[in-house]
Amino acid sequence: TVVVASKVFTEAVVLGEIAVGVVRDAGYAADHRRELGGTRVLFNALVSGYIDVYGEYTGTIIQEILAELDLRTQDELRAALRERGILMTKPLGFDNSYAIGMRPETAARLGVSTISDLRGHPELRIGMSNEFMDRGDGWPSLRRAYGLAGDNARGLDHDLAYRALDGGDIDAMDVYTTDAEISYYGLRLLEDDLSFFRTYDAVYLYRADLETRAPRVAAALRRLEDTMSEASISLMNARVKLD
Repeated sequence: TVVVASKVFTEAVVLGEIAVGVVRDAGYAADHRRELGGTRVLFNALVSGYIDVYGEYTGTIIQEILAELDLRTQDELRAALRERGILMTKPLGFDNSYAIGMRPETAARLGVSTISDLRGHPELRIGMSNEFMDRGDGWPSLRRAYGLAGDNARGLDHDLAYRALDGGDIDAMDVYTTDAEISYYGLRLLEDDLSFFRTYDAVYLYRADLETRAPRVAAALRRLEDTMSEASISLMNARVKLD
């Protein structure tokens, strides 16, 4: 049995289900531990051998998981992972970065089009996903980079933040750029005018011993490289989340 895991958000579960499908097509049993936890929980579970594969993002690996190594290139990233017994596929074909979203009528009324514009509105109520509030590449670093006020920011469940934004209980929130809710709620994404957010190419991380323990699975995961676009993953997210 190959153990697949996913983080606690829709797209992670979708990527987990895709991995389960290719594992079974390769002739192996698959166990999907859905919504197992956040980034650190899943990566530590992978290193320890509790799970075998999960979907991750290059920006998260570089800036959060292995931030202390100050990795600069894909070769350095792959070498650091291999030292921990982990292999990484090439990008799956889409980038799911962070962005800051607002209701268009609020942004238009305040004249806000960039993240820098938020500096002029310290009164805005900001809701950030709980993990983003604590991540090294999340709210603390974003706040410092842009010189933003932080008194009105609070952590929320990601799904609840969308509802709070739509209901007018908060004024801005962090989003994943492939979230189905962006178009559903008609949100405006603020320009990252200081280029703070890095590229977050989706990849699969898997234990190196799959190459010998379940070689057909490792080959099947690699066949998923460059097969998904931002449009296709957004549609899958919408089918799960909205439909």
